[in-house]
Amino acid sequence: MSKIKTADTVEFPSFDAAKATDQFRAFTEKGVEQSKEAYAKLKTGAEETQKVLENTYETVKGVSNDFSLKAIAALRASTEANFSHLEALLGAKSLSEVVELQTSFLRKRVEMTVDQAKELQAAGTKAAEDVSKPIKTAFEKAFKDLKVA
Repeated sequence: MSKIKTADTVEFPSFDAAKATDQFRAFTEKGVEQSKEAYAKLKTGAEETQKVLENTYETVKGVSNDFSLKAIAALRASTEANFSHLEALLGAKSLSEVVELQTSFLRKRVEMTVDQAKELQAAGTKAAEDVSKPIKTAFEKAFKDLKVA
């Protein structure tokens, strides 16, 4: 049997501390740079979101004012029609005149209610579109940016 000397044939690589320090420094600097970039993107996204929310809030405020004014106008018209009808009923001379006034009033009220409902529906639809538009635009931009990245 022959003896093999392993100490003569096996060599272990030497550890260079300066090289390891340089690699660790490069890795750390890269991590810091990536963190700065991520923070900048996050900050930009937060600022854009804040602007969208502020614009949406202002839009909601304006739309709700318009909607409230339309609702108040509808209530005012309804109240005026009711009082006019009451005055006409008080001035009626016969039962047939009362029936005629009541029938006419109900027909006009139904027409007025349908018209008011159409106006409020149109205002509600416009309000929903106006409120959702900035949010929709922001989401589309965010998804576009995600696709690019």
